[in-house]
Order: sequence, then C-alpha cells, then structure tokens
Amino acid sequence: MTDPLQALQSILQGGNLPVNNLSPSSRYSKVGTTVMVNEDNGNKVIYLNRRFIPAAENIVTKSEHLVKEGNRLDNLSAVYIGDPEQFWKIADANDAIAPEELTETPGNKLRIP
Repeated sequence: MTDPLQALQSILQGGNLPVNNLSPSSRYSKVGTTVMVNEDNGNKVIYLNRRFIPAAENIVTKSEHLVKEGNRLDNLSAVYIGDPEQFWKIADANDAIAPEELTETPGNKLRIP
C-alpha cells in the first residue's frame, strides 16, 4: 500500500515543483525551496533556501529567564513556549547562532519570545 503523502510528494517532485515537508514547528517550515539542475547529468536536486534570522529587537519579549546550572534550551522552550522543538525561537530572540551557548553560563538572562 502506498502512503498518500509520499505519493503526492512524488507527483509534485515529478512535476518539478519544490516540496517542503518539514514539521510546522521547524524553524525552516516557512523557508522556500529551490531546484538545482546538475549540468552534467540533468539530475534535479531540491534544497532549502537560506533562512535569515530576524533582528532580535523586532521580536516581542514575553518574559525573561535567569539561567541556572543544568538548564537546557529544549526544556526551557517546553516550559515557556509549550514545545521543546521550538527552542530556536529563544535562540532567535537572543541573537544566538550557537543555541547551546545560551545556557552555558548560570546567571545569563534570556529573553523569552
């Protein structure tokens, strides 16, 4: 039996339409896709476009958190946002390229969007 979602994706890809099947909670869910054609063999590769991180000053802060020893960003995201997979929202609000650095230093103050 064929999975209907996979069948649809196959149809779309066969029609050369880029497909983004990421979870809606993914930081890349709203990023578009592009098709690259290999000049040597004509194979098509679908890839995600670049995601630009929004300016932290444009992100509304709903609360703040003082980092404690043992804090993890996924756990903080579960508490404050309700979804551990959306830790990237806290990273964006704090201009963090490497999210793990946000909880390395106890006493660090985090903006929670």
